[in-house]
Amino acid sequence: MSTAVLIVDDQALVRTGFRMILESEPDLEVVGEARDGREAVEAVRSARPDVALMDIRMPVMDGIEATRRIVGSGPEAPRVLMLTTYDLDEYVFEAFQAGASGFLLKDVPPDQLVGGIRVVASGEALVAPAITRRLIETFVSDRARRASRPQGIEELTDRELDVLRLVARGLSNAEIAAHLVVSDTTVKTHVGRILSKLSLRDRVQAVVFAYESGLTSPSA
Repeated sequence: MSTAVLIVDDQALVRTGFRMILESEPDLEVVGEARDGREAVEAVRSARPDVALMDIRMPVMDGIEATRRIVGSGPEAPRVLMLTTYDLDEYVFEAFQAGASGFLLKDVPPDQLVGGIRVVASGEALVAPAITRRLIETFVSDRARRASRPQGIEELTDRELDVLRLVARGLSNAEIAAHLVVSDTTVKTHVGRILSKLSLRDRVQAVVFAYESGLTSPSA
């Protein structure tokens, strides 16, 4: 089965470039384009993409608000992969909070763009450890890290807390399994239970939750 992709960017040349790259892949299908966030929200309803490749800074409605509306539209909502010009774009953390499943720089090589779309389409999240650490350190305030633990965290077992801390460091399931000396399947089960107990959409939201709740910090 092919993955349906919606391209959202206010620059026509950028959209054309992305379309050329994606249409050369047999498992990816471009089902539409949008010039701003408002058009993206409307296009999602009609084109029903699996992944929305979303620019952050756009006129009329930016990518953050569009992501918030798209992700909040229901359980069948597409996953959103954000695009940004800078790896410390001031809006990237807000995009994660809005429900984006990851982000890429606009100048990534074509293979990384294609790979990123496949990753989020499969239900995973694109969270690079170094970028995650910088984002959290820059945008999560000391007050947020000192805040009382939010509802739901008390339901996690000690092992689930350990797994969540490692997820927040950007480790993959295989890396967590090696660190805890357990199987990949066990880690996958723990991650699933964490997301379910905390009502989180994916690993990106788990990372944000871990830092905002004070469960871990950039220096951990």
